[in-house]
Amino acid sequence: MKRVLILGATGQIAQWVALDLGQHADVQQSLLLRNPRKLSGREPANAQVVIGDVLDKKLLRQVMVGQDIVYANLIGEDLDKQARAIIAAMQACGVHRLVFVLSLGIYDEIPGKFGEWNHAIIGEDLMPYRRAADAIEASGLEYSILRPAWLTDEEEVDYEITAKGEPFKGTVVSRRSVADLIVKIIGSPDLHVGANLGVNKPNTDGDKPYFM
Repeated sequence: MKRVLILGATGQIAQWVALDLGQHADVQQSLLLRNPRKLSGREPANAQVVIGDVLDKKLLRQVMVGQDIVYANLIGEDLDKQARAIIAAMQACGVHRLVFVLSLGIYDEIPGKFGEWNHAIIGEDLMPYRRAADAIEASGLEYSILRPAWLTDEEEVDYEITAKGEPFKGTVVSRRSVADLIVKIIGSPDLHVGANLGVNKPNTDGDKPYFM
């Protein structure tokens, strides 16, 4: 039985991941979320719901014990603080595998006019995301960092990846696509260990996302 802890479980990407993992009889999910009103009532049968905050150190360690892999999909001005709390709990509980979703643009890796546009729109908000990435990379954990393009609700799986240090491609990607990559990593934990990946839909280059 593979035990998976999802942090930020009511997020739109996380909901896709939980739904996909719900089809696997060999998976047991723990869904940590802050607001129970966001529960859909359609949570998978193999999921246990835990209400709380990742900054609650005692609770986080309780739910961390015995997990095989942690997937975090969080937001906030204190994201770096949240990342450090997760790292500390994983280290204390002997859990090594981490998948963490951050954002495009944290390395000024987006070329051309789209990079300029993205920086103007969200550049100042990316500082805690970059600090979170730095903390994860220095943690000694077996991590995979994902940096998605601007997200869409298209029910499609169509994506490509770029490595850290490579120019970011495209402008958008579907949440369903990001979830697909996460589920693949959970299913094959040796996949993309130590990787820091941009994720985009192919052939979507432009000056900004199509819906902006």
